[in-house]
Amino acid sequence: MTGHRVKIRLRPPAAPQAQAPPRTGGEIVPMFLAHLEMEKGYSSATVAAYGEDLRQFADFCAELGMDLDVPSSVTTAHIRSFMAEMHRRSISKTSMGRKLSSLRTFFRFCARLRLVAALPTDGVRNPKQEKRHPKILNVDQAFALLDAAAEPAPRSPKRQAIATRDLALAELLYGSGLRISEALSLDVRQLVLPGGTSDACVRVLGKGGKERVAPLSDTCVAALSAWLPERAALAAPGEKALFVGANGGRLNRRVASRAIETLCRKAGLPVSVSPHALRHSFAPHLLENGADLRSLQELLGHSRLTTTQRYTHLDLARLTQVYDAAHPKGDHKK
Repeated sequence: MTGHRVKIRLRPPAAPQAQAPPRTGGEIVPMFLAHLEMEKGYSSATVAAYGEDLRQFADFCAELGMDLDVPSSVTTAHIRSFMAEMHRRSISKTSMGRKLSSLRTFFRFCARLRLVAALPTDGVRNPKQEKRHPKILNVDQAFALLDAAAEPAPRSPKRQAIATRDLALAELLYGSGLRISEALSLDVRQLVLPGGTSDACVRVLGKGGKERVAPLSDTCVAALSAWLPERAALAAPGEKALFVGANGGRLNRRVASRAIETLCRKAGLPVSVSPHALRHSFAPHLLENGADLRSLQELLGHSRLTTTQRYTHLDLARLTQVYDAAHPKGDHKK
């Protein structure tokens, strides 16, 4: 048998594939914030707050010679040291709790990407919160504020329009219990005024992108109906916002806060309250008049009933004050 020479062509060794560089915190944090906004539906204000909390923690890590670019290097001891530093800086416990919540959410996101093997936030307790009740108005004070907003006064057409807007905003915050961010983010199309079989309401996009329907009181309907023609004179072409500022764009929070403070002074109230205080006043006033907690939870857009239940403590505190002032054996009789 004649032998045949077999040529064997040897392949050169394959070049090692370049591995993708590990993702660093410079990429992770923007990814995380985009995840909160696009997938979780968080508001821009909430996303900005998360970003600020992470920036502060990154600065703290830098002081220790660490880098948040490597999240696996963060340990539980680092988280505790950060919280202790916040305490030394006299940061409120509410803010400290929010920062810890931001870090928990961030490291859970990192765990999903397999960038950390264990959560460094595990075992770190929330700071014990002070029992603080939100500032609220009583019914007489709330009515005085709204009456002050409705008082006619000689003014230019533009100032008249702004006064009409402020009344409509105050009526909406108190009458429907909206968050100020919810009210200012409303577009005209989300407003449903009475017509045919439809009831007056606004379709509100609340926290977490959850939509709810908030009914409108008769006085709120009247105030909004008066505002819409005035709005047309202020709004820039194509502007969709329900509440607009003097420049024709969407009304910002700072201007809205100043408007409510001005109404408090006009009403002769002893304290100035924030727009959010009108929402806090809405809740106990409904409870005082027989509203149940489940219905109030829906109206306020709370995801948990325990959040709504804090208003029962406000109501009990008010009743206790009335009891002490009126009962023959109350504290004032001692």
